[in-house]
Amino acid sequence: MSDQNSNHEEPNSNQEDPPKNNETETEKPKKLKILAFHGYRQNGSVFRGKIGSFRKAVNKYAQLTFISAPHRVVNDDGTGDEDSRSWWFNAEDNTFSGKCLGGPALGFEDTLRLIENTVKEHGPFHGFMGFSQGACLVGILAAMQQKGYLPYTFKFAIFSSGFRSGSLVHKGFYDEDIDLPSLHVYGESDSIIPKEMSESLITLFKNPVVAEHSGGHYVACSGSIKDAYLDFLHDVYEDLLKNEESEVAEDS
Repeated sequence: MSDQNSNHEEPNSNQEDPPKNNETETEKPKKLKILAFHGYRQNGSVFRGKIGSFRKAVNKYAQLTFISAPHRVVNDDGTGDEDSRSWWFNAEDNTFSGKCLGGPALGFEDTLRLIENTVKEHGPFHGFMGFSQGACLVGILAAMQQKGYLPYTFKFAIFSSGFRSGSLVHKGFYDEDIDLPSLHVYGESDSIIPKEMSESLITLFKNPVVAEHSGGHYVACSGSIKDAYLDFLHDVYEDLLKNEESEVAEDS
């Protein structure tokens, strides 16, 4: 499964460091810090470039940090693009398909360590956002957080073409409802991650916000979908940052 239509940026040992959020804090209003996760066969910088419309739309409320998955995707002939990445593999030949059920989750622990280190270095983050395999990953992290398995926290999640992982080791994460503000966007014509797969993930969340578009496998951001992002982030912004400002004022 190749996510041809998505976008990203990145902090890793061989990538550019993301901008610090406090450089102009005294001059500009605070923004929500969101960590963004790309799809299979993509990387942070590619994902960032492809979701320019999304970044522009949410810029009023959010600052995005993009990271690249730790695992290089190798082709059958042994060749591979260094920029083609995966968060984990669910087949023994080191490939990934969102429709694969019952497979392993090879390299998943490496991804967990990368995220933990990223949060330590560039966080904390208010929320996580993911596309396709990246959205699947955010769903797993939300489920792990619900169970108290993460050494960090995030307060909301945005999913584009999300789905449940079919890997056996992830199955147990989906056995309880997830109490986390969430926005789920998916395409009615998506053939890579059919809408039924996205809808299955949505059922795990309490009070999810759902926005369906008529397109396929990409991060949509126009018309009612753009409005859904802005409405969701406005509400989150009011709940999180306004509360933070009130708490600071009370402490002072």
